[in-house]
Amino acid sequence: MLYLRLLKESLFFALNALKNNKLRTLLSLLGVTVGIFSIIAVLAAVDSMDKGIRKELDGMDNNMLFVAQFSFGPSEVPRWKIEQFPALKYDEYDFLKRNVGGIDKISFNYFVGSTNIKSESSTANGINITPCSYDYSFIDNVKIDKGRFFNESEDASGAAVIVIGYEVAQTLFPNTDPVGKNVRLYGKRFTVVGVIQKQGASTFGQSKDVVAFIPSNFIRQLYGDNSSGITPAIVIRPLKGFDQNEFKDNVTQKLRAYRGLKPSDIDNFFLNEFAGMTGFIDQIIGSLNIVGWIISAFSLLVGGFGIANIMFVSVKERTNIIGIQKSLGAKNHFILFQFLFEAIILSVIGGLVGLLLVWLIAVVVSQFVSFEFVLSFGNILIGLILAAIIGLISGILPAISASKLDPVEAIRTGM
Repeated sequence: MLYLRLLKESLFFALNALKNNKLRTLLSLLGVTVGIFSIIAVLAAVDSMDKGIRKELDGMDNNMLFVAQFSFGPSEVPRWKIEQFPALKYDEYDFLKRNVGGIDKISFNYFVGSTNIKSESSTANGINITPCSYDYSFIDNVKIDKGRFFNESEDASGAAVIVIGYEVAQTLFPNTDPVGKNVRLYGKRFTVVGVIQKQGASTFGQSKDVVAFIPSNFIRQLYGDNSSGITPAIVIRPLKGFDQNEFKDNVTQKLRAYRGLKPSDIDNFFLNEFAGMTGFIDQIIGSLNIVGWIISAFSLLVGGFGIANIMFVSVKERTNIIGIQKSLGAKNHFILFQFLFEAIILSVIGGLVGLLLVWLIAVVVSQFVSFEFVLSFGNILIGLILAAIIGLISGILPAISASKLDPVEAIRTGM
């Protein structure tokens, strides 16, 4: 009950300080407000970005392998030597598909960049084309809204069929079902067999709204196996529960044997793990959080000095009251906790204003852009705890000085 009464009195004094000295108190609390706003805004933005990335990668297995001529990350092999590595062939994809155990899905892909897709009346510019095998729809978690993905027969024959993203469909066929319609790509006529579900803006790579999938064998028939303008890769998803190291070793061994490499020869291909990409994303997210904390620390430091200033002034203004409280039997710890609680309450008020600003920005951003900016309960809790800690640290010296005042001197000084 004593501490509840202390808390009540501290709240009264804190609100009284805001009421009687509005400008001074608001300016002093501004540092805490800016500090809490900065750190929570950064944390919320990073968390929202992380959530968006995880949502986009949902359904993709961390154990996936991208077998390619090039490494997706740093490599100890010199670049000039990598450029001499042979490009992957469709025959190698077919060989791995038939001879490597533990494969769940496998796809032969090309990286061909972007180009334009035309319908009879419209043109979709800069569309990222992904030539792939039919299994890639499962590997990349492609969700179809209308129609279907191309099948194994269409893939094997290199049929001129295409699956387009939502924005591509809206551009080429506004207010019309695109399935069954024809488009022109690479100077050829393609039949639209499917439309991908709307995804929205992407925080990782390019949104599926502005991509198109075609059979990789169509590109092989068009350009052959030795075109320098396209880069092939084999994407493999192992069976769930299969030992990853054993699986990688098996793929490496089979491909080395197929290419006739000697035991002394280095691998002339790279097995890029999808888990490495997610690890890289985690590093970026962690770095952004650290940068946010460092930047916000300066604002929080200024805010702490502001709270300390308010409390020292409050001690001076209430010296007479402190003397009377002590003369009536108030213990030192009573006075100490009274001022500590007041400092914490003031700091939390500043923090709440900062959190309110972050929430308002989150609402506005979510309304005007497709990026979902979310202020989570966890971040709100972090902001409040951080504000309370700043108040506690900033108020400790003023509270100690108040608790050590001599009652007689305090009353005489306050008169």
